[in-house]
Amino acid sequence: MQPLVLFPDLVSPWLSSALDAAGYPWRGVPSVGAAESSAPEEGWAGAVAVASEEERGESLRSCLAFCRALRSREEPVQPLLVVVPASQLSALDFSEDLFDDFVVFGSPVLEVEARLAHLFRRTGRGKQRDIIVYGPLALNLETYQAVLGGRPLDLTFMEYELLRFLAGHPGKVFTREVLLSRVWGYEYYGGARTVDVHIRRLRAKLGEEHAHLIDTVRSVGYRFGALRWLPPNEPRAAPRG
Repeated sequence: MQPLVLFPDLVSPWLSSALDAAGYPWRGVPSVGAAESSAPEEGWAGAVAVASEEERGESLRSCLAFCRALRSREEPVQPLLVVVPASQLSALDFSEDLFDDFVVFGSPVLEVEARLAHLFRRTGRGKQRDIIVYGPLALNLETYQAVLGGRPLDLTFMEYELLRFLAGHPGKVFTREVLLSRVWGYEYYGGARTVDVHIRRLRAKLGEEHAHLIDTVRSVGYRFGALRWLPPNEPRAAPRG
């Protein structure tokens, strides 16, 4: 995979660890000129621009100026991910044309990985990861991690497996019997109530705001996120923290 270009070159341990753990090669640069002169022959896979908490407004202006320069090239670098402290999220308003998505500084590794994976799928470039992204929910199929809105979910193995199966088939209705055979396996002799119990636990862990991701279809079974899906890059009234 081609490397990502990171600005500035003083990359924080949190971000470098997140990118390394996610398997994305990267290279830090101090300026737009350095990004141009050190670009690999096949070009950058994408860019990550970081605004630090310490320099506040000045750092964010430099971050967005870097994005603007990459956007204005004859062959724009994409995708562009902006990393900002939670305290500066409101400053991104009306600058959405300069980047493709954002992530809050210090977010879990899976959050960074999921947003980059989503951007690469959208642009058709870069490394495809074994991740399911559905609105605010991200599931890593390799590490069995689940994140909702940047918050790790503490799921049991079977809760994760049930959520993974449902999220992997959005909009499709499954009976309790089918879920038992597909998630628990044909060797499982428990009754349909097992499914109901796990659905109830999953909804509780998703929280009231997101419990509707799993719909009950009366007299049939369950369906994941049929009608109320909000893609990660759908326009919002304000950036999510």
